Amino acid sequence: GPFASRAQHRQRMEKSRFGHSWPLVEHLRACWYNLTYRTGIWRGKIRKPPMFHTTIAGSLPKPAWLAEPEKLWPRWKFSGAELEQAKRDAALVWLKEQESAGIDIVCDGEQFRGHFVHGFLEHIDGIDWDLKTPMGIRDNRYTVDVPTVTAPVSRPRPVHAEEVRFMRAHTRNALKFTIPGPMTICDTLADAHYGRRADMAMAFADVLNQEVRELEAAGADVIQFDEPAFNVFGKDVREWGIAALERAAAGLKCKTAVHICYGYGIEANIRWKESLGTEWRQYEEIFPLLNASRIDQVSLECAGSHVPISLIAALPDKDLLIGAVAVAPGRIETPAEVAATLREALKHADAGRIFPCTNCGMAPLPRALALAKMKVLAEGAFVMRKEIAA
Repeated sequence: GPFASRAQHRQRMEKSRFGHSWPLVEHLRACWYNLTYRTGIWRGKIRKPPMFHTTIAGSLPKPAWLAEPEKLWPRWKFSGAELEQAKRDAALVWLKEQESAGIDIVCDGEQFRGHFVHGFLEHIDGIDWDLKTPMGIRDNRYTVDVPTVTAPVSRPRPVHAEEVRFMRAHTRNALKFTIPGPMTICDTLADAHYGRRADMAMAFADVLNQEVRELEAAGADVIQFDEPAFNVFGKDVREWGIAALERAAAGLKCKTAVHICYGYGIEANIRWKESLGTEWRQYEEIFPLLNASRIDQVSLECAGSHVPISLIAALPDKDLLIGAVAVAPGRIETPAEVAATLREALKHADAGRIFPCTNCGMAPLPRALALAKMKVLAEGAFVMRKEIAA
């Protein structure tokens, strides 16, 4: 379609050279797109469609040559300089896959990190990685042996800035970088130093703020804080969670987002969701708090869930990253289903604030499935653009 990428254009041209048919209408549409969208008018600018800017929540599967596939805590298959090069290769592959699929606001797919939280924390002082403590994650949804905070936390050096610079050098799309939020960090570590989760969260908020300011300077257009713990600890969100999040984002001039979902598509989360009943209203308590916050965007789960999409009406002042693609293993949505979710969101928010997105990260999924879901997300968004334009 007209939102095809350069890579798709080249692939189609290659096919045409070797005798495969390529309908004239497709050729003309691609030429129109390349003229108005990729060259000339948009040269030197971050390209974006007029509405329904597509993005993904964050993580993507590790290629099998980089790490154990379809795992949340994969083991790397390289070490040292070879590992760093392999991570860059994987990030570049997924960057181009996102562009080819039609994703407008791209990210590194968290290819530089083994885990969405610990990949950052591995570089923070004050954490004893040899002192493992069994801990119930997300209010005892599942138990993991986690490292322990034994001293004041600090960041001795930048963690992800080079990764952002690498990604920025390889795309003209808007670039998002995801990082764990203070509350979710505290729900993924044992505390043997601070004594109160709120105190530890504020300490991590200061560390995060140092980091994200440098990520913005390195070229990130959107900084997204991942806070799935917000869906579990509503009282803590009210008492100190929002304050810690705002403290982590203080001083940023780029767009800021918070991602709040019902978890990866893993067995423990699937079982937990089955226990939540026919309506999931956890967002109802925290959305008014987020609407009053300084965060610009809220990423939420909608597709294939029991979340009443009408709850987004409690976020009238925020951009909405509408999860229109589920991340559980299994079937692939159709573009019509994606469009139907977005159409439902339009009943409660104007089109300019709706960003089609995935429900959550896709790290545990098969690679081909994650790629297919990105494509239908973009195709569903294109359906809606045409519908609104008509």
